[in-house]
Amino acid sequence: MTDPRWLVPAWPAPPNVRAVCTTRDGGVSQGRYESLNLGDHVADDGAHVAQNRSRLRAAIGAQPVFLQQVHGTGVVALDAAQDMVRDGTAADACTATTVGLACTIMVADCLPVLFTDEAGERVAAAHAGWRGLAGGVLEQTARSFASSTDGAPKVIAWLGPCIGPKAFEVGPEVKAAFEAHAPEAAACFQPSASPGKWLADLPALARQRLRAAGIAAVYGNDGGDSWCTVANPSRFFSHRRDGISGRFAALVWKA
Repeated sequence: MTDPRWLVPAWPAPPNVRAVCTTRDGGVSQGRYESLNLGDHVADDGAHVAQNRSRLRAAIGAQPVFLQQVHGTGVVALDAAQDMVRDGTAADACTATTVGLACTIMVADCLPVLFTDEAGERVAAAHAGWRGLAGGVLEQTARSFASSTDGAPKVIAWLGPCIGPKAFEVGPEVKAAFEAHAPEAAACFQPSASPGKWLADLPALARQRLRAAGIAAVYGNDGGDSWCTVANPSRFFSHRRDGISGRFAALVWKA
């Protein structure tokens, strides 16, 4: 049974599709990693991370696969060769059709995006920091559904917690990268109090990119304060806020 303090996506997923987003609650890590840190690359006690991951696995009744996320656009099919795909595979998105194999994205400010199709045949998850988002990681992930059924299946997406539009200060090069792809992205940036800087609305940028990729049914993070990792220190890890931070995770799988 999952921790009641975790987030369960409110989206019209098929009955055989499960999803959850963890919070800081429910683990054994100490100090700045308290308590359910799932990242094994942030200098936390390795035994604590292993126990946290074991607790997660038991809670969801499925096998999470943790990627080595590199802020790119690579998508790996977890069940294409199960004897090869293991924790630590370098990619920023993953997809699966096998029951009990959980697509897992770790974050501490970047945006986790979960996907499924209306038939519940395939699930996917993507790590959308600004670099991956600007580079097309969501579009790449959406393409994995094109071959899952005959025709073009209807795909839905859920946006998890991330750094909010009041906290995500970026330089002009970030704004330029998004506007070069789609001029309408300019609406997702507001001038910051810092000269030459901008406040970026990461969920709004993701919704724009998903809509352009043909995914209109998008749920979850609307840019409100309750979704902001920086503004909710007791609930979410935040690298921008804390410098050294644990990681929480968003997962989707077929049951």
